[in-house]
Amino acid sequence: MAEPLRIRLVEAQAFERPVRLRLPFRFGAATLREARQAFLRVRIEDAAGRSAFGMAAELMVPKWFDKSPALSNADNEAQLRRSLALASEALRDAGSGTAFGLHASVEKDHHARAAADGLNGLVASFGLALVDRAILDALCRLEGISVAQAIRANRPGIGLSTAPDLGGFRLEDFLATLEPARSIAARHTVGLVDAITAGEVPAAERLNDGLPESLEEAIDAYGLTFFKVKVSGNPAADIDRLSRIASLIDAKLPEYSVTLDGNEQFAAADAVAELFASIEAEPRLARFASAILFVEQPIARAHAFEKPVASLSAFKPVEIDESDATIEAFLTARKLGYTGISSKSCKGFYRSLLNRARVAKWSAEDGSAYFMSAEDLTTQAGLAVQQDLALASLIGMTHVERNGHHYVDGMAGAPAAEQAGFALAHADLYGFQDGRARLRIDGGRIGIGSVVGAVGLGSAVEPDWTAMEPMLQPGRA
Repeated sequence: MAEPLRIRLVEAQAFERPVRLRLPFRFGAATLREARQAFLRVRIEDAAGRSAFGMAAELMVPKWFDKSPALSNADNEAQLRRSLALASEALRDAGSGTAFGLHASVEKDHHARAAADGLNGLVASFGLALVDRAILDALCRLEGISVAQAIRANRPGIGLSTAPDLGGFRLEDFLATLEPARSIAARHTVGLVDAITAGEVPAAERLNDGLPESLEEAIDAYGLTFFKVKVSGNPAADIDRLSRIASLIDAKLPEYSVTLDGNEQFAAADAVAELFASIEAEPRLARFASAILFVEQPIARAHAFEKPVASLSAFKPVEIDESDATIEAFLTARKLGYTGISSKSCKGFYRSLLNRARVAKWSAEDGSAYFMSAEDLTTQAGLAVQQDLALASLIGMTHVERNGHHYVDGMAGAPAAEQAGFALAHADLYGFQDGRARLRIDGGRIGIGSVVGAVGLGSAVEPDWTAMEPMLQPGRA
């Protein structure tokens, strides 16, 4: 096998676009109606002077990375811009190395510098994840290969320097087995203020934009069989709402699967156990309860690692999401009884790969069913969702949470020519309707053959960089 290519980051340019949601998205204590999407374009060079551009994109979701009530949405976005600036600077200053080697050389110091600026681990991860993906995309383009080909041959030079607990694990052999599928099931998010039946949407408030406006309509439109349901932390309200959701899905589908997302709405495991007991005791939830695959981050990150949660697994496996702020988080979670961890592009491409390796290693060692799931940060149609789908499929996920297509109207905000370009290059992924490139979900599945086969990290085309705003860093005019 050829040695991984040594490269250096020459330049990085950040841009952004406003995104307005068609429907409000309620998760935890936050209701999202608008946000801004970050775009990054980088250029790398190798020792021979060859050069290539790479790109990445991610929505800057307020009140997820840092949920402090003292911070405004604008404050949250400023935090994420700062994280991206710090990561870009660190990787430009890192000199020459493999793509992963550059990441590993700055990860610890980047988190420390971010912390000195008052940025938590998730915020710090955002910036580094974005630059890492853009560099990886550039590496693939420089070598004319897809990201799956790059990872199977370990062209980024992924090693165990950031995850020494994997010592003895044959990482390169593991990477060589990763083979993305050409389609993946969509797991539909049911937010806390989403309409369940079509009749719950008042006629005067209907958007009539050609997209589903209720869970009932989404099932009919997309043929869904996987669902992610948000819970609020109020057991009585949750049981009532879950029962109404179950009544609809039970009537419509002979088989289905569900995950529950607590979004940190519980203070401790005892409160989660109360909800679990209520679900098991409710006759209307019998089929629904049997369809639950796992429960995602129910306990607030400030308390999630205080006490063991192994007792909760008697109901369903429990995974961390917001507590996954560093590469070490899964190790801590495992000791406390968590058996799963989420994959999100915003937390790190390499982190997902290494955590997937941990799942393989620990499951073989312990005989326990450790797992990963693919979760969404309202990733937008276009570059962001394609990179996330490429990662989810590469690590073997058979279903992925998708919500950006539901709460936002396709590639809303992108120029018509850009939308048409993405729809043409990725016709299995998008349909073109009402002047919008909209995610195509048929029979509950998303076609991603054009994504996993594209040269680069998930996209055969570039967004229109001229139709974006240059990202201004806090304190700059």
